[in-house]
Amino acid sequence: MKKMKKLLFLPLIAVLLIGMIPQQAKASVSVSAHSAILMEQSTGRILFEKDAHTRKRIASITKIMTAILAIESGKMDEMVKVSEKAVRAEGSSVYLQPGEKIKLEDLVYGLMLRSGNDTAVAIAEHIGGSLDGFVFLMNQKAEEIGMANTHFANPHGLDDHENHYSTAFDMALLTRYAMKNKEYAKISGTKVHTAPNPNESWDRKWTNKNRLLKEYEYCTGGKTGFTKRAKRTLVTTATRDKLNLIAVTLNGPDDWNDHIQMYEMGFKTYSLAEVLPKGVIKVIKNKVYKKKVFTETGFDYPVTNKEKDLFHIEYKMIKPNKDWETEENIPDIVGKAKIYFDNRPLKTVPIYYKKANSESKQSYFEMFRNLFTGIIGVKTDD
Repeated sequence: MKKMKKLLFLPLIAVLLIGMIPQQAKASVSVSAHSAILMEQSTGRILFEKDAHTRKRIASITKIMTAILAIESGKMDEMVKVSEKAVRAEGSSVYLQPGEKIKLEDLVYGLMLRSGNDTAVAIAEHIGGSLDGFVFLMNQKAEEIGMANTHFANPHGLDDHENHYSTAFDMALLTRYAMKNKEYAKISGTKVHTAPNPNESWDRKWTNKNRLLKEYEYCTGGKTGFTKRAKRTLVTTATRDKLNLIAVTLNGPDDWNDHIQMYEMGFKTYSLAEVLPKGVIKVIKNKVYKKKVFTETGFDYPVTNKEKDLFHIEYKMIKPNKDWETEENIPDIVGKAKIYFDNRPLKTVPIYYKKANSESKQSYFEMFRNLFTGIIGVKTDD
């Protein structure tokens, strides 16, 4: 029974009113694309959508998955021998030569900037051992990310399989995942890249096909796509005033303008509000916890002006007991902050206890963080 008492929660509820958010006018947007979505990167909140969950052909935005798998392989410095099969890939090409050796990193640049189908096959064969092996990895990663309405059948997006499809929502999920990788974000946003040319005295020079990198000042990257059956597909990212957005359009005749319109609506209508600050939690007044409990990370959320008062935070703390007279007996995680938005659970953040010797025990703390988290039921959302 004494052990059970340690798991009792001492509830404390505080309503957080978020002020100082600029006044914003409600905006609307109309897009040409059959499917479209605008998503905020850090939280995954959908700011706009149009038929975003219908399965469609996706063309070369497939290569976002090919790129992130190549980057995560840890083989970017390896030299890849280009096969005859890679050189014979149809459609867009960077004109690789059969038998040439090229750095995997350069192949990924050629993939993302010039949409080379030859680079996609060369990457797939090197990472997966074969096209089929790589496709298995693509679908495995899609399942891991939560792309429930996606199936990959090739590494480039050509219309050579009937079971190659995704949705605007799933492609936004993939891009959100990929953009957490700094190397992917760098490559995606690169305007020009040079790579060695084995048969010439001059280097290859690849210019990014993503026009928004030049035409829209807030664009940070993306991937273009087109096939006769998929029509125009486009994924881009943009950042303004710390608000990071992802736009996806499938079968969008006027996709460049679609993306700009969605971004302008998003930036004008939404602002990133600080819901839970990082650091000491001042609203908890219990004498054991006062000035001793903190969060390691804060939490921000994109909101409109009308939504600024829709948050509240519920703090659930372990009830202190007599064993805590010695600081060593106090758990590192002593509670959780559960954030609600419009009365719906949104995020749960662990609350830590600051000990006098916590810095010297950092490695020990990291080792057992998950154990303590499981014991008191604190979960951290992505």
